[in-house]
Amino acid sequence: MLDKAPNGKVSDLLKTLDKALSAGELEHAVDLFQTDCYWRDLVTFTWNIKTMEGKEQVRDMLKARLADTKPSNWKIADGEDASEADGITESWIQFETGVARGFGHLRLKDGRIWTLLTTMSELKGHEEPVGFDRPMGAKHGAERNRKTWKEEREAEAAELGYSRQPYCVIVGGGQGGIALGARLRQLNVPTIIVEKNERPGDSWRKRYKSLCLHDPVWYDHLPYLPFPRNWPVFSPKDKIGDWLEMYTKVMELNYWGSTECKKASYDEKSREWTVIVQRDGEEVVLKPKQLVLATGMSAKPNIPKFEGMDIFKGDQHHSSQHPGPDKYKNKKAVVIGSNNSAHDICAALWEVGADVTMVQRSTTHVVKSGSLMELGLASLYSEQAVQSGMTTAKADLIFASLPYKILHEFQIPVYNAIRERDADYYKRLEKAGFLLDYGDDDSGLFMKYLRRGSGYYIDVGASELVANGSIKLKSGVDVKKLTEHSVILSDGAELPADLVVYATGYGSMNGWAADLISREVADKVGKVWGLGSNTTKDPGPWEGEQRNMWKPTQQEGLWFHGGNLHQSRHYSQFLSLQLKARMEHIPTPVYGLQKVHHLA
Repeated sequence: MLDKAPNGKVSDLLKTLDKALSAGELEHAVDLFQTDCYWRDLVTFTWNIKTMEGKEQVRDMLKARLADTKPSNWKIADGEDASEADGITESWIQFETGVARGFGHLRLKDGRIWTLLTTMSELKGHEEPVGFDRPMGAKHGAERNRKTWKEEREAEAAELGYSRQPYCVIVGGGQGGIALGARLRQLNVPTIIVEKNERPGDSWRKRYKSLCLHDPVWYDHLPYLPFPRNWPVFSPKDKIGDWLEMYTKVMELNYWGSTECKKASYDEKSREWTVIVQRDGEEVVLKPKQLVLATGMSAKPNIPKFEGMDIFKGDQHHSSQHPGPDKYKNKKAVVIGSNNSAHDICAALWEVGADVTMVQRSTTHVVKSGSLMELGLASLYSEQAVQSGMTTAKADLIFASLPYKILHEFQIPVYNAIRERDADYYKRLEKAGFLLDYGDDDSGLFMKYLRRGSGYYIDVGASELVANGSIKLKSGVDVKKLTEHSVILSDGAELPADLVVYATGYGSMNGWAADLISREVADKVGKVWGLGSNTTKDPGPWEGEQRNMWKPTQQEGLWFHGGNLHQSRHYSQFLSLQLKARMEHIPTPVYGLQKVHHLA
């Protein structure tokens, strides 16, 4: 007899799972999972972002959460079919809980669940007004003193934060804050985005002039409003800045530009924040229930302290403050660092005729942009993927369905293929003295990003300048001190310098909590970012998800949001639903609240 087709296998298993969960038959449900299973839940069961690893953790979660969650109606997602390859059966699935509708992804191995992704799509009774439920816009008929759309928006802008308080304040108006603001707007959560720059997109406009996104357009869409089909593959900084400004207006966000957040404190009794901001020359006191720090992974500069910095007579600044190369033509520049910003700045300085030296203090993972796109991203984020029917939403969920515990196993073959393809390129870099790595376990760029948020360069041209000596290189050394006109290295070499750029990375986002709230709250929350992989700059123990990102923290009412454009888009959905549920007083018992192992 022939084995059942993939749809039959998945449908039978989901029916059995549905029946077991509905009846509270915990052991029957757990028996449907592989021993080495993974259940990644984005809010639906845990009101958290949490991965259960192995049957014991699945059992513990269900024991704690099944009665409250009330899952039902598990089935293959409408319009989808299961597929099978290499002994793995995969399917998109849908289900419900007592308060929400869910969507997910399932992989079966030997007839049992190997990986399960469950995500919250919408809260029942609080759906976004789309499709048949979209707002009318026009008000037909006649009504005295009727306000136009423009007048209503102006009234809202005048009231919110003054005569009427927002439920949520987002500190940081870059891509993360804007994406989350758009989600909350659609869920009717009164929100103010506070941004120190004058205009949306200024955080991009004010960076060095050669900056472009290193991620391709298919990876970078914002919620609701994708880039046009003729948008360039790699967005120049000013173009992405203009898009963010347009998006903020079109999505009707309450965006307070030229506004600085000065201080925030939380009242445990009233469960309310007091947020003091400086706006239009006056102090404004906001009283939100929820405070989101969307200040960016790359916004708290790590500025080193070297002897002699106080006597150096040239220009010196962190890469985040670099104005661009124009004023340094024919000058001698030293760039401390060897990751993305360092390479970009070195190349731009070389282009205007500066004599530029890169100081590489530790190894760097480098990958050609073309190789990364073709071998690393093409199956999910490329024009070929779009033409084959892949959507951004599905690509995001496929990526999310791979548990972090085993994600490196999927990445290693990709970067092995890249190393083989670009072997001559890597040999030329090493011959020039550049210190290469491929991640602690050869898993490459994206695992480095998830684990530590640093240590890599996506090559868009600068590596050739390093390889051929156009950008001078000093590697395997550190800075000993600065003199009035030079940088002295640990090997005794002296580099004459009119400019020193510290491309030395960024600190943990809880540093913003220390600045705005208190060191006690920052330590209570702990380090932000990283998986606990016990690899370089990502100390253990294993945590299984990004520390403190997009989920509840040890400080009630305090959230962290950000990451690249892909993460800002994808995780803003789940953070917005957590905030909406709290606003509507839907019970949100958090399972597996993250413990604090590291303070920074």
